[in-house]
Amino acid sequence: MRTMRAITLAPGVADSARLDEVGEPPVAEGSVLVRTTALGVCGTDHEILSGLYGSAPPGEERLILGHESLGVVMEAPPDSGLRTGDHVVGIVRRPDPVPCMACASGEWDMCRNGLYTERGIKERHGFGSEFFRLEPDFAVKVDPALGLTAVLTEPASIVAKAWDHVDRIGRRSRSWQPRSLLVTGAGPIGLLAAMMGAQRRLDLHVLDRHASGPKPQLVRELGGHVYSDVSALAGLSFDVVMECTAATPLIAQAIAHCAPAGIVCLLGVSIPGQKAEFDIGGLNRTLVLSNQVVFGSVNANRGHYEMAATALAAADRPWLDRLVTRSVPLSRWHQALRTQPDDIKVVIDFREELSSG
Repeated sequence: MRTMRAITLAPGVADSARLDEVGEPPVAEGSVLVRTTALGVCGTDHEILSGLYGSAPPGEERLILGHESLGVVMEAPPDSGLRTGDHVVGIVRRPDPVPCMACASGEWDMCRNGLYTERGIKERHGFGSEFFRLEPDFAVKVDPALGLTAVLTEPASIVAKAWDHVDRIGRRSRSWQPRSLLVTGAGPIGLLAAMMGAQRRLDLHVLDRHASGPKPQLVRELGGHVYSDVSALAGLSFDVVMECTAATPLIAQAIAHCAPAGIVCLLGVSIPGQKAEFDIGGLNRTLVLSNQVVFGSVNANRGHYEMAATALAAADRPWLDRLVTRSVPLSRWHQALRTQPDDIKVVIDFREELSSG
């Protein structure tokens, strides 16, 4: 059996990541063979690397890292809808084996019993290897013209799901016509939420702790307003609020700036144990009397990946390129895991390795 390089770790053991030689992925993982182009790094990866969570496939001690993928098809069955040379990303979650009603209908992102598995996170190897395999139904074609930025498809799919659910909730009222959007946080998720809001021609407002630098500039280029202090939002309310920081005090502030009949989507995952004084009675009164909705959203199904691919293809390419602030080759993979002040999206680029290998 041939081998390949892969970034692996021992789940639950902090700082256990290393670049290993492992066997090529077995056909049991999917009939579509993909040569990896790039791997995106996100906060979830950092938490797994810190030993906070993550689990290896049954019977194995180490997990191949990575869930933000991009690659080129090397082999695909004739009836798969894919051809050699197609650019694809892999869907992260797989439905549970029972399956629950949601998984059985293709909405594994809404799994009801928690028995799902996830590439690079829960009981399935990730995409952080020189090759990976996919089942045809879990491979999503992306526009080759996007280049390296197509690796943003997975985080964009999470935002696409959020917008999909905002639309569905909004249809509770025949008069729903949102005009304004507040995004809290200008990381990759926040900027992609802002981008999709701008594509919807909403009046865009973004709150982020950075008053200068690349993030505020990217927001302004979308036609948005930038705030570095929540007090600057005094007197303002918004039809849609997307909270992307998971900072406990800011969640309450974000909800407070929701307009009557507005919708708040929580897209960040807070660290447990962070306590803050909160007027739950006041929140209840406001939500009920103002017909507001607050909901959480995570993960995505195939439809959301396809929405994300469409949104990225429609984005301004120079703007999108600037979301990828650092790219490092696989041989220096560890550098991608060291956070730097101006990081937005950091990518491990496999192309240099393949061309020189």
